[in-house]
Amino acid sequence: MNQIDDSVAHGRAIIDANLYMVLGTADADGRPWATPVYFAPVDYREFLWVSRPGATHSRNIEARSEISIVIFDSTVPINTGRAVYVSATAAEVGEADRAAALEAYSQRAVAHGGEAFAPEDVQAPAHLRLYRAVAGDQYILSETDERIPVSL
Repeated sequence: MNQIDDSVAHGRAIIDANLYMVLGTADADGRPWATPVYFAPVDYREFLWVSRPGATHSRNIEARSEISIVIFDSTVPINTGRAVYVSATAAEVGEADRAAALEAYSQRAVAHGGEAFAPEDVQAPAHLRLYRAVAGDQYILSETDERIPVSL
């Protein structure tokens, strides 16, 4: 296995092992906001989550679709942290893609003790919506604290 294969496997392992990702969003004026959300990955290039449309990060995505994502294990000892960094474009999942995205999200949620969602759970008048981030650039954090570009 070469360095690229190792980096890809390592990045995927981080995504698979963690339940939460941190979204970095900004409002229309550029004020930043960070928030953790439970997520479901799809092919390591798409990330799904459920949130209220009135939440700060959801309103920020409505105003500015460019976001950042960090996935990491916060329980490891100091100086041993590894992470996946992603720049992405995010939006609410539209009706045409909702069933497939809900299936992917629900499968992971149920596997972790959560519940499955139906379309009516994530559309008006319900209080939640399903969101998707599609990855642009992806990086892993190396053992020497450097970001290494990868395509997961």
